[in-house]
Amino acid sequence: LDAVPSELLPGILKTTRLGYDGKGQQRVRDREELARAWSQLKQVSCVLEKMLPLAAECSVVVARGLDGQTVHLPPQLNLHRDGILAVTQVFEGNLPSVLVQRAVDATKSIASGLDYTGVLCVEFFVLEDGGLVVNEIAPRPHNSGHWSMDGCDISQFELQVRTLAGLPLVQPRQHSPAIMLNLLGDLWFAQGDTAVEPPWAQVLALPGAHLHLYGKTEARRGRKMGHLNLTGPTVQAVRDSALQACGLLGIAPF
Repeated sequence: LDAVPSELLPGILKTTRLGYDGKGQQRVRDREELARAWSQLKQVSCVLEKMLPLAAECSVVVARGLDGQTVHLPPQLNLHRDGILAVTQVFEGNLPSVLVQRAVDATKSIASGLDYTGVLCVEFFVLEDGGLVVNEIAPRPHNSGHWSMDGCDISQFELQVRTLAGLPLVQPRQHSPAIMLNLLGDLWFAQGDTAVEPPWAQVLALPGAHLHLYGKTEARRGRKMGHLNLTGPTVQAVRDSALQACGLLGIAPF
């Protein structure tokens, strides 16, 4: 710990294995907190990342075939809460055009450099000065790409099948603005400690609502139980439906 450079503090201490959705990581402001956090993480192998001045977070999903052909989904603007993805927004203008191209080019370059076959997602930090920093690489269909099930003519899951089966890759076309809301087990406990099914009928009455539940038999706080995709003719229409869904489900607005 004495060898840790001072410029890495304040930072986030992350375990190198089995960490996801905010698990296996702790924010630390100084060396005292760093020592305490490492002890709480059982002194396993960790990485200390300097905290950066973030303006936003985004991600890009690409699919690369055995022949090197690569297609991509539109860059996704992401909002995380407590280290877990909460909201993904995908529509023209969600990010500056220059940033969009840089993120797509970087993701394709990473997939090519790894000689990767399949669907891959790269998550980025967008810095206040306009910089773009890779935060995470997920070699699989990704939570932030789930909107493509209802907002694109080809979803990330179909792209995965096509890459692995050696089928032609066609550039996906987004046909609707889309917003995805992650559905955590907390929603089942909005009224107390007894799990109560959220009001899905009211949610599905909203324009452009597409509900995807994962079939998990037990709801737990912080557990991903499903996601809700909202699509529509305009960004405002989709946002209106998404905010109404938030109100019905007890999700904080965005």
